[in-house]
Amino acid sequence: MINLVWLNTFCTLIETGHFTRTAEKLAMTQPGVSQHIQKLESYLGHHLIQREGKRFHLTETGESVYKQGRQTLLQLNELETTLKVDDPFSGRCRIASPGSVGLKLYPKILDWQQSHPKLNINYTFASNLGIEQALEERKLDIGLITRPSSHSSITCVPIAREQLCLVTSSQVTDISWESLLKLGYIDHPDGAHHASLLLGANYPEFHETGQFEQKGFSNQIAMILQPVARNLGFTVLPAHAVAAFPDQHLITSHNLITPVEEVIYLAKRQWDNQPARITHLIGLIEQELS
Repeated sequence: MINLVWLNTFCTLIETGHFTRTAEKLAMTQPGVSQHIQKLESYLGHHLIQREGKRFHLTETGESVYKQGRQTLLQLNELETTLKVDDPFSGRCRIASPGSVGLKLYPKILDWQQSHPKLNINYTFASNLGIEQALEERKLDIGLITRPSSHSSITCVPIAREQLCLVTSSQVTDISWESLLKLGYIDHPDGAHHASLLLGANYPEFHETGQFEQKGFSNQIAMILQPVARNLGFTVLPAHAVAAFPDQHLITSHNLITPVEEVIYLAKRQWDNQPARITHLIGLIEQELS
């Protein structure tokens, strides 16, 4: 591999056109400049300059080496500058969260991106397991999950809480156990988990969602409340998902005797040094969810 110090000396010599000026610019001695040129020529096996007294001119090989060498040195300098500048408002941010949190966060993060167009936001709605796997595979910078991770390589910090809600159509006022059995359940990917937390804390009769007739299922967070609004059944959802439903007049979120909240954890790889843009994103998330 070409010695970059020799290459830099050679390119500087061509640009100054003088051994003495090159030595002054690089804080070297003139014999030191000559030595670098000789070493580079010896390594390449070609003469790069033709000396004529105190003057010199480039050989054909020297012209080729100078053009390629100058381009290489400029690219390396740009790389070094880029690595030294940690811009909090430029670059890619990869984040994933459960759907409910995403419905609240994603529009706010897009507002941030609009204010800083050099940002590139990659937002994924995913399950806890999917987020953990993506973090381990380095496909995410950070994730939001609703339980502590079991992976030793992932650290989790609680940053917010989200209330779970029992939701029916606005036509329903009776939420007794018997009434819920008649309504039936609108299921979703986290339906069993959410129902076990909220219904288990408020209805002694509850054991599992299998006690209810399943009246529908949707894996799209924005669509789960559509059948509920049509009085086809009830469901249990986190508060952000309920608040994001556009037809609020068609649904009712009921207050139960024992409120239940899910903890939201910020998850990231244990040994990662986060760039400024990710640190700034974390601050934005904490502010929005607090």
